[in-house]
Amino acid sequence: MNAATVVLIGRPNVGKSTLFNRIAGGRAAIVDERPGSTRDRHFGKAEWNGRAFWLVDTGGLLPSSDEPMDAMIRGQVELAVAAADVVLLLTEVEVGPAPADQEIAEYLRGQGKPVILVVNKADALARETRHLDFYELGLGEPIPVSAATGKGVGDLLDVVVAALPPAPEAEAADSIAVAVVGRPNVGKSSLVNRLLGQERHIVAAEPGTTRDAIDSPFEYKGRALTFIDTAGLRRRGKINEAVEFYALLRTQRAIERAHVCVIVVDAAEGLHTQDLKVAAQAWDAGTGVVIAVNKWDLVEKDTKTAEAGRKRAIERAAFLADVPFLYLSALTGQRVQKVLDTVVEVADARQGRVQTAEVNRAIKEMVTERQPPQAAGSEVKLLYGSQIGEAPPSFAIVASRPDGIPESYRRFIINGLRARFGFLGTTIRLRFTRRRRDPGR
Repeated sequence: MNAATVVLIGRPNVGKSTLFNRIAGGRAAIVDERPGSTRDRHFGKAEWNGRAFWLVDTGGLLPSSDEPMDAMIRGQVELAVAAADVVLLLTEVEVGPAPADQEIAEYLRGQGKPVILVVNKADALARETRHLDFYELGLGEPIPVSAATGKGVGDLLDVVVAALPPAPEAEAADSIAVAVVGRPNVGKSSLVNRLLGQERHIVAAEPGTTRDAIDSPFEYKGRALTFIDTAGLRRRGKINEAVEFYALLRTQRAIERAHVCVIVVDAAEGLHTQDLKVAAQAWDAGTGVVIAVNKWDLVEKDTKTAEAGRKRAIERAAFLADVPFLYLSALTGQRVQKVLDTVVEVADARQGRVQTAEVNRAIKEMVTERQPPQAAGSEVKLLYGSQIGEAPPSFAIVASRPDGIPESYRRFIINGLRARFGFLGTTIRLRFTRRRRDPGR
């Protein structure tokens, strides 16, 4: 599901990071008594009453300050609000409506976003009335909470969930959702345009012209596909990292919707650490993965260049051995058609089913080839198995001693299943279980 985004903003030291940690259920954000200790953005997944959303923490906002750091934080907050579906303006009951709160409220009224006014540090909630003073900000009913103790946070989350946009409908069962992701200026929009055959997305030489994820439905050989072209944002100046942070957030949202993730890489630069992180995240999430090495026409090469690059990538992340690498040029159209064929192949592999008899035949062959290591105390046997799920393909094998099977043998079985049944570009999940005892015994 493509979860909505909720952004926390407010002046320094009103408790944004504490509320973030309270809602997100972790310690992902820095909490410090000093004003303005949040310099970087943090985001985490939250859920309330069955509705999931991304929660984003921001730095303390001082709209009138001329300090360079405050100016940088203003730019970051503007990016956060632009990416938000709902904004939480956090204030503090002890101080009352401060001038900075007034300025932030005035700014938010012009942004056209749903805003929820939250009054923090209302520890004596049952007797508290001071939050009513915040009506003067003109943002509707103030909601008193204590982020430190959790008082009132459940009521706040009820309001947040009610303000979220309707949950998007699930992708059509026969449609393949394809997230096209990658670092800025690697040619994601150019690739999507070439695939679609028309200029649906703005493409410019300046990095980061894509501002939002854009869905483009498409039909190929009778198959329905939806391309999600994600933002590869970058701006000049000191807020570069902030822009890329929100591009990463949009990438996360695209991956969670996708059936297949096409990671676009600049041929001259190769796979960066961030590319590997995105690939690993998609792989672990059960999304199909394809590596598209773009701008291949601009690279000096010989017959071994592509394979050498692939080997270097696999040395850094072993799972890439099971991922297709495509070498293409979105500019010239070289091998671009292969992307569509591979996306369909990976999507089908991700949905693949194997009959139980075939699974057991494969298990028997693999055990004959290599017996499981024997644990001290009793013999380790693989008894039988079956496929228990798809998207990604998942298998369960009943064993006499599930706890005695090492990770190396688990990898051997996964590799054997892949060698026999394919599953190109998708992870295989495997678990060993113990045989249930006859309830009559």
